[in-house]
Parts: sequence; C-alpha cells; structure tokens
Amino acid sequence: METRDQLIASTRELLWERGYVGTSPKAIQQRAGAGPGSMYHHFSGKRELALAAVRRSADELLDAAEAQLGRPGPALERVRAYLRRERDVLRGCPIGRLTQDPDIVADPELRAPVGETFARLRARFTEVFEEGRSAGELPGHLDSAALAATVVAVLQGGYVLARAADSPEPFDQAISGVLALLAAP
Repeated sequence: METRDQLIASTRELLWERGYVGTSPKAIQQRAGAGPGSMYHHFSGKRELALAAVRRSADELLDAAEAQLGRPGPALERVRAYLRRERDVLRGCPIGRLTQDPDIVADPELRAPVGETFARLRARFTEVFEEGRSAGELPGHLDSAALAATVVAVLQGGYVLARAADSPEPFDQAISGVLALLAAP
C-alpha cells in the first residue's frame, strides 16, 4: 500500500475509533508508519486527510450496498441480502458514527460527504423499492422514499442499540423486524 493510502486507511480507522478530536496527526502517522514529511507531502493537514478518509469510508459503504442492491433478482431479496450481510455491528457504522462527532457535524465540508452518503443510500433503496413495486413485490400505495428512509434509520438505529447493549442481538432484532414488515402483505 502506498503511503497516501496508508495515511487515509489509518485516519479512517482512527476516526471510527476516536472521532475527529481524538485523531491527532501524530497518531495517524504512527498507525500509518509514516513521518510528518510524508503526511504533509500528500495532505495540507489533518482536516484535508480526514476529508479524504471520510470520502473513502463513504465510497466503501456505497460499494458494499451496491454489491447487494445492484444484483439481479427480486428487490426484497436484494434488500434482505444487504441488511443481513456480515458486518462488525459492535463497532457501528463508520459513516453513521461521524454524525455524532461534533467537530465533523460543525464543519460543512467534513459533514457534506456524510450527508451525501446517506442521501445516496436512501436514493438507491428508493430505486430498489420502486423496482419491487413495479414487479408486484410491494403494494403500490407504499411511498418508496419513506420506506427507504425507514430502512436506513432502522439500520443505523440497530447499530446504536447494539453498541449500547454491547451485543449484536438488538441489531439483529431491528433488522428482523424491518424485514418482517417488508414481507407483510
């Protein structure tokens, strides 16, 4: 892995673990095995590096969603595959956790890729639910955008419940609940 990528990967992990304030340039450099000269050769500072890390996390989240939602097959099977995919529930969502970071939320440039990621995820779910409505998998009266927002909210809320309980069980229950609702006639 090149130094630039190591710096981004290290920053992603540290943001996920410690948040923006707890992610110091020194910690980033230590984790990446890079010196200050390398960091400042590639990035103007911590903020620019954090932005690159947030964008990389966003891209990975959206790629993981597309890997399931973009497959052929019935819409509800694709949604189920995405919601049931393997994930480290107790660590939480690397993008969702950033919404609780006051320094990320207070900075419009750092917050933008977080908001854009959730908007794109909701839009993709909306498309899949529209496909499901067209195919007769879902009732025609359902609001696909509202349903998409509900699924994303349940997913993110499931992470919060699991972390609070220090158990993946509440996450699994939330996902099972929303899938049961989607399957109901």
